[in-house]
Amino acid sequence: MPYAGMEDRNAIEAQMPWADRDVPVTLYGQLSQTTQKFPNHKAISYQILSGPKDKTETFTWKQLLDSVSQTANLFRSLGIGAKDVVAYVLPNCNEAVLSLLGGAVAGIAQPINPLLDPEQIGSILRETGASVVVTLRPFPKTDVAEKTAEAVKLAPGVHTVLEVDLVRYLTPPKSWIVPLIRPKGLVGNQAKYLNFNSEIAKHPTTLSFEDVQEDRVGFYFHTGGTTGTPKVAQHLYSGAIYNGWVGAETLLTPEDVMLCPLPLFHVMACHVMLMGAVASGAHVVFPTPQGYRGDGVFANLWKLVERYRVTFVVSVPTALAATMQVPVNADISSVKTAFSGSAPLPLELFRRFEETTGMTIVEGYGMTEATCLVSGNPADGLKKVGSIGISFPYTDVKIVANGKEVAIDEVGEICVSNPGVYVGHTYTETEKNKDLYYDDKYLRTGDLGRVDSDGYLWITGRSKDLIIRGGHNIDPADIEEVLLGHEAVAFAGAIGQPDAHAGEVPCAFVELVDGASVTPEELLAYCQKHVKERAAHPKHIKIMDELPKTAVGKIFKPDLRKDAIIRIYDAALAEAGVTARVDHVIDDKKRGLVAKLAMKGASAADVGNVLGVFNTPWDPV
Repeated sequence: MPYAGMEDRNAIEAQMPWADRDVPVTLYGQLSQTTQKFPNHKAISYQILSGPKDKTETFTWKQLLDSVSQTANLFRSLGIGAKDVVAYVLPNCNEAVLSLLGGAVAGIAQPINPLLDPEQIGSILRETGASVVVTLRPFPKTDVAEKTAEAVKLAPGVHTVLEVDLVRYLTPPKSWIVPLIRPKGLVGNQAKYLNFNSEIAKHPTTLSFEDVQEDRVGFYFHTGGTTGTPKVAQHLYSGAIYNGWVGAETLLTPEDVMLCPLPLFHVMACHVMLMGAVASGAHVVFPTPQGYRGDGVFANLWKLVERYRVTFVVSVPTALAATMQVPVNADISSVKTAFSGSAPLPLELFRRFEETTGMTIVEGYGMTEATCLVSGNPADGLKKVGSIGISFPYTDVKIVANGKEVAIDEVGEICVSNPGVYVGHTYTETEKNKDLYYDDKYLRTGDLGRVDSDGYLWITGRSKDLIIRGGHNIDPADIEEVLLGHEAVAFAGAIGQPDAHAGEVPCAFVELVDGASVTPEELLAYCQKHVKERAAHPKHIKIMDELPKTAVGKIFKPDLRKDAIIRIYDAALAEAGVTARVDHVIDDKKRGLVAKLAMKGASAADVGNVLGVFNTPWDPV
């Protein structure tokens, strides 16, 4: 049915309460239901290389259900019960899908970002009590296997590591060469190592245990956005099933094909794209282990669209910016629209993309803590450029400031209630759930926004990213939007740099469009002319070859803050004639960012006299 706006949204919700919806109780029930309807339809496809004629592996829904059953049976044979954790540290591959779904059927699936360092991975494994880990066998040009081996050593509860060998996706001569040149010599740890595919092949294609018909925690997802140290959110079956239902109800059909070059440790790929397919019978394509970051993905993007007859291109703002630089060199007539999520899409970038590709963008909004989906511009109706659309059925959004709901178009914190919000238990660490809810029902997102008179939601900033200059709040988006309006700027990130008098003042970091040339001084002058609020004028702009980004394309602001702290502290120390310098900056779980100083003969008293006027703490190395 068409989904064109608030009228359609409200009509769906008015049909019956969510609790009365005839949806499966468990993940396995949802997967089985779709398989019964569309056993021979394509479910997932994966190719390790990005070329439009490179080898691909496709599972039908029947094949996927069989393999998920085998995988779940394997995990149960390794001692995984309903409350036990299977973690996977993998790039995109079909085994990642099997680990996610099979892990959640057998116990609790814990996707982990393979770009994290071993200490962070080990910390997550310890926090969640993971006992089985799925990861790569050593493979050229990646250190995932090596990092995971180190992490497992830091997590004594892990007793088994299942290895995925990507060689099976290659064709000769690469499939002959890689075994000869693959890295050797993993860090020794306490775990037993087994081959993932060899082990699942030993198990039957039907469940060997009861799929108990009750809602329970099926997933742990760590946060990995712009705010630093990862936290672990827990997701119920019902939250994942709700996300899939939204996709099937408002957008997807069994004939649709989604190109999803997002990582399979992120909720957008797992709970929106994959669960949307699981609920609707649509087909999801995952190109290359690194998704958008894979070699040749952008160069071949439109040819991949043509190959799979893609109807929906899934993206994030940073990837859209890169896509604009690729000429349309294939038949992309099958595409209905492009979806953008994960971060607000600047207006200038929106305009550039539509002019370059001729495609329409639909923006949406979600977050890990809400299992994901919150709102989206209706695919069949009015799309307000710059907004993140209307709340999905059974999602209630309130804008709150100073403990009270605000009026239409007033800015406050976005608070969300829906079947994906696990009230009181959002995070695995109990203390992190304190003060996380408004009115004991609505998740406080930490995002600032407003709802207009038509019910469309607009993000105005990130409360944690606010630049607080002498008690005055500055939204970094006000600076970033202006910089993105400059023809030479591809990406921009604004933060508050330490200031002895105001606490912090604005500064900005930019990445330029390929081949463009501009100086920091010219950009500062541009901001002085176009940033309306004088207090928001950046005091410093740094041009970088590439801004630090998360695996899903968000600008990683902790790294920008670290850069600014080092620059400001070193300059202050040098001006005072103190020999100490910042060696590095760490993200302490309780103190936030902390500068670690190489003292170089300087006394703590001398350093304290200089740096004591700043808010960011410091310690000797």
